Amino acid sequence: MSLSKIEIITNMSKLTKLKKALSDAGVTGMTVIQVLGCGIEKGAFEYALDENEEMELLPKQQINLVVKTEDVPRIVELVKQELYTGHIGDGKIFVYKIDNAIRVRTGDEGLDALSH
Repeated sequence: MSLSKIEIITNMSKLTKLKKALSDAGVTGMTVIQVLGCGIEKGAFEYALDENEEMELLPKQQINLVVKTEDVPRIVELVKQELYTGHIGDGKIFVYKIDNAIRVRTGDEGLDALSH
């Protein structure tokens, strides 16, 4: 069984609702990192897009999940639904293949390293 990493970058206000939805969907672990960043809007609000010439780094959250590859489409769809407002700053989702995961305490590898 293969593993994938889903990396989500979104604004600071989305974590509580997203965490609940992911937990309800059976995701058993996540890592959340506070980061600074901007996308093609260069950190501008929608009403100021034409005014912003220099990049402005805004506070964001990076949420990392490692899941079974077969679960990726379902989880990505859930994340899209939770984050969508239709406005700039809804976020980005990146999906990566994972070669292996190892639980240091037990030596479990692959899917066993992620389960109880």
